[in-house]
Amino acid sequence: MAMENDAPTQMNEHTLCMYGRIAAMRTSWTENNPGRRFLGCSYYGRPYAYDYFKWVDPLVHPRYKSVINGLLQNANREAVLEKKWQRIVLYHRIVLAMVVLVILVHYIL
Repeated sequence: MAMENDAPTQMNEHTLCMYGRIAAMRTSWTENNPGRRFLGCSYYGRPYAYDYFKWVDPLVHPRYKSVINGLLQNANREAVLEKKWQRIVLYHRIVLAMVVLVILVHYIL
């Protein structure tokens, strides 16, 4: 992403990208600019997108960066733990189903 400058721009419903389309407002989640909004080419991410880029929000204060990045790390850590917990629960359900099946087969035969 080409960064023209760090000065915020006035939010305008009619800010246009190089294609003449209304620029898309997005939010940066990088370590240096967490939660900072910017305007970009509406074709961002496609091979033919222009490097149109303009910050909407002012520079992020270092303390804000630290807090937001810490919260994001905690959220990611919790998501990983939740997935692990779901796998453990699934594993236990499968084991329980197999035990019940073995018991049923034992008593039927």
